[in-house]
Amino acid sequence: MIDTIFRFLTEHISAYGAVFIVSMIPLIELRGSVIVGTAFGLPWLNVLALSIVGNLIPIPFILIFGEKLIAWLKTLPMLSRLTNWYEAHLMSKSSTIQKYAFYGLWVFVGIPIPGTGAWSGSLIAALLDVPPKKAFAAVVCGVLTAGVIMTVASRGVVGLFQLFA
Repeated sequence: MIDTIFRFLTEHISAYGAVFIVSMIPLIELRGSVIVGTAFGLPWLNVLALSIVGNLIPIPFILIFGEKLIAWLKTLPMLSRLTNWYEAHLMSKSSTIQKYAFYGLWVFVGIPIPGTGAWSGSLIAALLDVPPKKAFAAVVCGVLTAGVIMTVASRGVVGLFQLFA
């Protein structure tokens, strides 16, 4: 599936457009867009900036409408079971997450591992009624952190020295 997306992007959209679009796709987000930009050979600073902006565009909408999205997903037969499980899992951790909401969300969004990211972090914040301004600030910090980690990782150890050349 990833190669199909990559092929479509390379055939129909500019490299910068591909980076921007990939950064907004749930679960792929900035982590994937930095890799796409690196694969295209784009300058690291341009890729990082475009990935951050693209990744942050959907976040206010998720923070505002996340609870309604979950409620709607529960009505869909194919997704209701998974949605109910996910919500129950999140709510079981609610006291800890609410206590450490800012730093918890920052770390959750900032560590680039599967299942984490700005979309997931924003949805968790919406479900746990974290104030949107506080949640958005934490997600921004997490996206910046993930951006730096992914930029360094995608350029490799040797590329690290080229970042500052």
